Amino acid sequence: MNYNKFKNKSRILASGMLTAALVLGSGASALASSSLPQGDVTTGSAALASAIQSGSQLIVALGDSITAGYEPGMSEASVPYGYVDRLKEQALFHGRAEVVNYGILGLKTDGLLNYVSAIKAGNAVTANDIQDGLRDPRLAGLAAGTAEAKSKLEQADAIVITIGGNDVSALILEAKNMTNNELAAKAAELLNSYRTNVQQTLTLLTEINPNAQIVLADQYQPVPKVAGTAVYDQLTKASGSFTAGVDELASALAKEGKQVKAVHVAEAFVGKELSLTHIFNEDVHPNQAGYEVIAKIMAQNIWGSYLETAAKLGKAEISIVVKGKELSTPYAPVLKKGQTFLALKDITDAVGGQSRWDSQAGTATITYAGRTVVIPVGAKQITADGVKVDTATPAFLHKVGKEQKTYVPLAVLVAGLGLDVQYSPKMKTVFINL
Repeated sequence: MNYNKFKNKSRILASGMLTAALVLGSGASALASSSLPQGDVTTGSAALASAIQSGSQLIVALGDSITAGYEPGMSEASVPYGYVDRLKEQALFHGRAEVVNYGILGLKTDGLLNYVSAIKAGNAVTANDIQDGLRDPRLAGLAAGTAEAKSKLEQADAIVITIGGNDVSALILEAKNMTNNELAAKAAELLNSYRTNVQQTLTLLTEINPNAQIVLADQYQPVPKVAGTAVYDQLTKASGSFTAGVDELASALAKEGKQVKAVHVAEAFVGKELSLTHIFNEDVHPNQAGYEVIAKIMAQNIWGSYLETAAKLGKAEISIVVKGKELSTPYAPVLKKGQTFLALKDITDAVGGQSRWDSQAGTATITYAGRTVVIPVGAKQITADGVKVDTATPAFLHKVGKEQKTYVPLAVLVAGLGLDVQYSPKMKTVFINL
C-alpha cells in the first residue's frame, strides 16, 4: 500500500471535524442537539453471542485510515498493526475467527455510504463511484469486489466502523478565506451531511445483516494542551459534543430494534494526545499505543474484556492459548527452526485428546474427535488418519529437569487433528481453537 501519497493530507484526516467545531464554536453541538429520538444504546447481539458459543466469529471492519491502521512512514510493503488487527487477536480468545478489513484511506462519510450502497446492490463499481480523488491503491479491487464484500457482511457477527475525520478537511483549508457567518453555515451543512450519511449507512448495514452487532466509534481530538489552553478546552468540548451526536445516531437505531452500538474512544485520548498519537510529528493518526487503546475499548464493548498473554507482557518467550485459556505448564514451549514445539501431554490434555507413547517404536499416537495422528520422533514424516504427511520439523525428546519429554511440532499436530491454529507475531502467541 502506498501510504506515503497520503502523508501531506493525513494531518487533517482524523481531527478535521473536531477542528471545524473549534473554528465555529457551535458546529459540533449542532450534531449533538439534533432531533433524533432518544433510547438506550444496545449492549449486545444475539448473533454475536451465538457465534462465540459456536466457536466461530466473522468480523468486518469499515471506515477510513484509522480502520486501515495507517501510521506515518508506512510504505506499500508495510503490514499495519492497528485496532482491527488487535480485534482479531481478541476474537481468537473466543474461538475461531476471521476478520476482513475494508478500511479506505481518505474515505469520507459520503464515500462510505456510496460503498455500502454498492455492496448492498451487489454491483461492481469504479473507484470514482465510491469517492472522487481517493488514491488508495487497493481501492479499485475493493470497488470491483462488492459482491464478495456483501457476502462477508451478510455473514458477519460484528461490524466495526471508524469514520468522520475527513469530512470537513476542505473547511479547514478554506477557513481563512471565509467570514464567520460563511464558516458557520458551511460547518452546519457539513455536520448535517455527516449525520445523514452515517444514519443512512447504518440503516443499509442493518438491512444487509439485521443480526450483526454494529459498533460505531466516536472521534478523538489529537491536539495537546501545549497548543494553548483555550484551544484545547474548546476542542475537548467539541469532542464531547461529537460523542453525544454519535450516541444519538446509535440510540435512534437501537430504539428501532437495530443492533447498533456507540463506542467512546475520545475520552481515553484526553490529556494523552502526545503519547497516543503522532501529533508531535504533525500527524493526527494514532501511534501503536493509541491503536492499543482503541482496540481495548472496542473489545471491552464487544466481548466484555481485553486479554493479554504472558508473552505480550514480556513474561514469556511465547504463549499458547488453547480454547481461550493460556497454557500454564512447567514444560515451556520450545522454538526451533521457526517452529513451536510443545510437550505431547500438555497439548493433548489442553484440547481434550488422548496420547500414547510407544518407547520401542519411538512414536507418539494422538487421538481426538475421531482423528488419529502418529508422530515418530526424529522422522520427517507423520501419519494423519492413515495419510503420510511430510514435515520439515520432526518431533524430538527434550530433557526438562530430570524428565525426558516428547516434544511435538505444534502446527503439524493441530492440522492433523483438524484444529485451527493461528499465530500472532506481535503478541508472540499461538491460538488453538477447536
